[in-house]
Amino acid sequence: MIRILLAEDDTSMREYLQRALTRVGYDVEAVGCGTEAVPLLEVGKYDLLLTDIVMPEMDGIELAQKASAVDPAIRVMFITGFAAVALQGGRTAPEAKLLSKPFHLKDLVAEVDRLFQTEDQHGRL
Repeated sequence: MIRILLAEDDTSMREYLQRALTRVGYDVEAVGCGTEAVPLLEVGKYDLLLTDIVMPEMDGIELAQKASAVDPAIRVMFITGFAAVALQGGRTAPEAKLLSKPFHLKDLVAEVDRLFQTEDQHGRL
């Protein structure tokens, strides 16, 4: 089963995304900020980091850089309403997909499925 680590500081959005992805067959662990995600990345194996860019304590770009340092094979997808602002300033994010808010859940699921379609025709193991 594909494992996803979701980092989203908005509680209702985090719960909504976690439920939606779990319902279609993904194993999703959700946290409220990047600093909560880092210890999980260090002890667990995740196939995808799904993270908001703008979060308190540690933003999604820094989290993605740390995740890629721990596991270079991890895939990264950013979800944000502030993509243009967050990706400026010369900071580089690992190779990643970007999904801008607002988005429909079917779009999120389709993007996640697309990331894993090479492993399975339906996007899920």
